[in-house]
Amino acid sequence: MHLVVKHSKFVLFLSLSLCGRAFAQQRPDTAAMATQSLDEVIVQENRLAAPLKASNRNITIISRQQIDAMAVTSINEVLAFVPGLDVRQRGPGGIQADIGIDGGTFDQTLVLLNGIKITDAQTGHNMMNLPVSLSDVDHIEVLRGAAARIYGINALNGAINIITRKAAATGAEINASAGSSFKRNEDNKLYNGFSIGGTGAIVSGHTNQSLSLSANAGNGYRYNTAYDNYRAFYQGSFQKDSMQQYNVLAGFVKNTFGANGFYAAPGDKESEETVQTFIAAVSNTTRITRHWTMTPRVSYRYTEDSYLYIKQNKQSNLHNNHIVDAELNNSFETAIGYFGAGLEARYEYINSNNLGIHDRTNLGLYGEYKTLADRRLNFTIGGYLNYNTAYGWQFFPGADAGFLITPTLKLFASAGTAQRLPTYTDLYYKSAAIMGNDQLGAEKAFYTEVGLRKTSGQFTYGGSVFYRQISDFIDYVKDSIRQPWQPQNFQRADTKGFTLNTGYNTVLRPHSVFSSFGANAGYNYLSPSFRGNDNPKISRYVIESLRHQFTANVRATLLEHFTVSAAARYCMRISYKDYTLLDARIAYRRSRYQLYVDANNLLDVSYVEAGAVPMPGRWATLGGTLRF
Repeated sequence: MHLVVKHSKFVLFLSLSLCGRAFAQQRPDTAAMATQSLDEVIVQENRLAAPLKASNRNITIISRQQIDAMAVTSINEVLAFVPGLDVRQRGPGGIQADIGIDGGTFDQTLVLLNGIKITDAQTGHNMMNLPVSLSDVDHIEVLRGAAARIYGINALNGAINIITRKAAATGAEINASAGSSFKRNEDNKLYNGFSIGGTGAIVSGHTNQSLSLSANAGNGYRYNTAYDNYRAFYQGSFQKDSMQQYNVLAGFVKNTFGANGFYAAPGDKESEETVQTFIAAVSNTTRITRHWTMTPRVSYRYTEDSYLYIKQNKQSNLHNNHIVDAELNNSFETAIGYFGAGLEARYEYINSNNLGIHDRTNLGLYGEYKTLADRRLNFTIGGYLNYNTAYGWQFFPGADAGFLITPTLKLFASAGTAQRLPTYTDLYYKSAAIMGNDQLGAEKAFYTEVGLRKTSGQFTYGGSVFYRQISDFIDYVKDSIRQPWQPQNFQRADTKGFTLNTGYNTVLRPHSVFSSFGANAGYNYLSPSFRGNDNPKISRYVIESLRHQFTANVRATLLEHFTVSAAARYCMRISYKDYTLLDARIAYRRSRYQLYVDANNLLDVSYVEAGAVPMPGRWATLGGTLRF
């Protein structure tokens, strides 16, 4: 999906789903601020573009202006404010996070970077090891529900597409931040973290290029949680003429962190992990005719994952992964609607001293039809035909429909299917705590949803109900505490749920004490059930989803240049206590620079999101950005 904004100055955008929304932000050098109707936004679902008014899926878009108003330092933290997304972090600074959608596991979520699939064949733990920092992000698109029709394999519960910023003019930007919990470690030093980064862009004629570098490091917040993270990211677009454009992308990230309690507590107190990822992609968009657009793309991703159970021993589990993906997308505009068609080939290879040497190839063929967007009733129908060398042929259909009750109030419904292939860790990993299962089959999902939304005007609201059924669900189980975990296919995992959201955003008089004000709130409820073998087993994933999830935030612009915002999250996990987190930001912004102070976990709550890893308590951060 791709977001196109027609207003060059500013967009006040309200997301469509739940309440994972901050508030659009007034530029200090803008005398007045207008609200853009969501009907003007164009959403690109892989092949077919259509106005948001014609979209019939549960989609959330988090804009750059929304991100700037949040007390966050990483993409992971931004996603944690979208109810329905279960972001289970293992520490600050975005070092690692597992992301599930509507109660699903982290392996069932597809992550994309500018439409490039970041699926990790080794393990979903590495999918968020991205070469882009938060300052590189333009917006984030979240699509909920089984989405094989749109994205192919592994979008079992939905997809998260991270879109990077494209420079509007030649220039540069530097940013830096530093923070601390003001607590001391075993060496009587303050726990702290810092980041520094910079981006330079050259825009000339038909060429747009940018390069960003960043470093993020800290000594952690408890024993053996220090981290070092380095990123480099380049992107360029080259327009040959009005009918043809080339896009190039390349990035690298090296992420080293103390992994105390990450996977095998309490024995892994001295663990350390280093994950390095390189990604590159080249694509071309050509208008073959006025009605036919073709987009071929080739991408490559390499990941090296080195895990030391006891870092002093220097004996590591070393995994090297290579993924090559080639796609050919086509869209056709006709008098009766829009057609999309294409094919995909994907090759995955791993060389590991624990998992062994394996490879597999996936081939996909897909097509869909979308009615014209300006009709009161519109629908999309399509399917994805898949062949995998390990799992054979499968077909995954999907459809959605929408009806405009009024010009701004829409009733929508969708149904979709999808598949998730077992990772190499699921199949082959061996340790004292986990024993892989090379007989695993692929997971399959059916998803249906009905909802209502109003997205134009100062007051917005929406809600939807959904049902998802996953057959051959892969869960890590065991018969007794002393046994190792082993992944097994079970008969079925069913999840029912609903979501509600509401928001109020307004722009007051320019130059007044309050220039703008907004408030949003959302709630997500899940009711999972599990139908497995007759013999009861201890489950690792089935009973860990969130039952209740509530987020709320308020924001005000004072005296044109000051911004005050606060956000709260309430989470109740089925297998864990409930907790409430409160964050706040105060910022001062001018056209060339900005300064901000963040306070995270103001209530100093003790809580766990993943494994046996307690998250940081109260943390304060001071940061700023300077533009040239």
